[in-house]
Amino acid sequence: MAKQRSKLKIIPLGGLGEIGKNMTVMEYEEDIIVIDCGLSFPDEDMLGVDMVIPDMTYLEENFDRIRGFVITHGHEDHIGAVPYALQKFEAPVYGSRFTLALIEHKLEEHKIKNADLRCVAAGDTVELGCFKVEFIKVSHSIAGALAVAVTTPVGVVIHTGDFKVDYTPIDNEPIDIERFAHYGSRGVLALMMDSTNAELPGYTPSEMELGRTFRSVFDSAEGRVIVASFASNVYRIQQIADVAVDHGRVLCFQGRSMVMIARIAMDQGILKLPEDRIVEVEKLKNYEDREVCVFTTGSQGESMSGLFRMANANHKLNIGKGDTVVISASAIPGNEKAVGKVINQLFQRGANVVYDRLADVHVSGHARREELKLMMRVVKPKFFIPVHGEARHLHHHALLAKSLGMKEPNVIVLETGSVLELNARSCKLAGTVVSGNVLVDGAGVGDVGNAVLRERRQLAQEGMFAMVIAIKSSTGELAAEPEIISRGFVFAKEADELMEEAKAVAREQSLMFAACDRSDWGNIKNVIRSSVKSCLYQHTKRTPVIQTVFMEVE
Repeated sequence: MAKQRSKLKIIPLGGLGEIGKNMTVMEYEEDIIVIDCGLSFPDEDMLGVDMVIPDMTYLEENFDRIRGFVITHGHEDHIGAVPYALQKFEAPVYGSRFTLALIEHKLEEHKIKNADLRCVAAGDTVELGCFKVEFIKVSHSIAGALAVAVTTPVGVVIHTGDFKVDYTPIDNEPIDIERFAHYGSRGVLALMMDSTNAELPGYTPSEMELGRTFRSVFDSAEGRVIVASFASNVYRIQQIADVAVDHGRVLCFQGRSMVMIARIAMDQGILKLPEDRIVEVEKLKNYEDREVCVFTTGSQGESMSGLFRMANANHKLNIGKGDTVVISASAIPGNEKAVGKVINQLFQRGANVVYDRLADVHVSGHARREELKLMMRVVKPKFFIPVHGEARHLHHHALLAKSLGMKEPNVIVLETGSVLELNARSCKLAGTVVSGNVLVDGAGVGDVGNAVLRERRQLAQEGMFAMVIAIKSSTGELAAEPEIISRGFVFAKEADELMEEAKAVAREQSLMFAACDRSDWGNIKNVIRSSVKSCLYQHTKRTPVIQTVFMEVE
């Protein structure tokens, strides 16, 4: 009887049912590769949390089988968790030159040394255990974006990474459709494709089409031009900088990530700017306002960004009347209020603000439906797996695949943690692995969970009410009047009556200490907390976090 061949496992640890935190495991027998290792930013209810990374428990359990991390491009949602992974696993990391430069900077911040970073370019092929990985040029809103074609023992799996079909990219190197067609002509087992814009009809406009808008802005601007954009979109920076220099303006970069990424891109020759036109912020006073163009972070309304501080008069370059501000980005879902607030503040300070609702100042880096159709037709996969998107994006992408004739059983919408097993003829779901969110809060990784977040939300919504009750250890009598501290609940000076009533309740219930055996004191403490809680709710209809400290004194 012939030995049954093993199956390829595809296990998403992030990036499905959400935007960000992209991470996909491919496994065959004793070999594992990981495609991307990203983070996502916290939701509004994740108070105090800095970022969210994938739960890597499954990789920790199989660390000795990891042959490498394959990174498609350098956006945070694809590289942000790399430092946390490399603190646990000794495995090579493959990516383009620009991608690795961004990763290297992150590793320096985390004080991680001797990481095995291996530079690849479009057309390169590497062997990682039983996997052969070829890197394919794609267009996206960052330099060095690559798709991967993974040849496995059961067939070829293509993962597009983030992409769009741009025939006129700024770097003059369009997506390599021919290479995708090469694999399509030979047979592709599965296609994993970016779903971010699967709801949107037509084609995503080319980055080149923004040039007319930027020229119009600079033609009409009489004062300084301040541009807020994603720091990683060096092609956008290149376009705007070229127009600014043509208009006789100097260039100034503000914001930590903007300065860092611009310098890396210039060092690598990706961003081509005349050094004599780049000036530090302190030297801008030597130029007329009509000679200045500033690039800054803050297109998402971030409270510590350059644009936010400029709009709030808390920066060396405070924005005012006569300035033109270009917000060359669209608001990421969840950031709309923050972006709108900054725009309103800029108008209040007298600036002329140009943003996506008024002019074509931004195009997406993700393919729309017609481009997704093109990729599907070119690759002709047996199985299709939509990735990178919330539930609605994955759903619409799956419907699109079926509209092109793919059979329903061959279109698989996975969830984070699902295990998909494939061979040359079939696929099936085979259970789940541990997955989910790991919250990063300051230096703490994973030490903030749902219980802590619930307490933070309650503190934020209801405040805190603390009591300090001292009792004599020998007799159980009150040693002093209960002390009360209130934070974020009521303003104590204007709530004397409530404070006194809460004290009276605590004092009355504390008399039970003297009347009971010491073994019952634990129950009495619970009664005091409950009584004070009821008193506060009766008067305020609120339930603050009640902290009761009992002190035994001689």
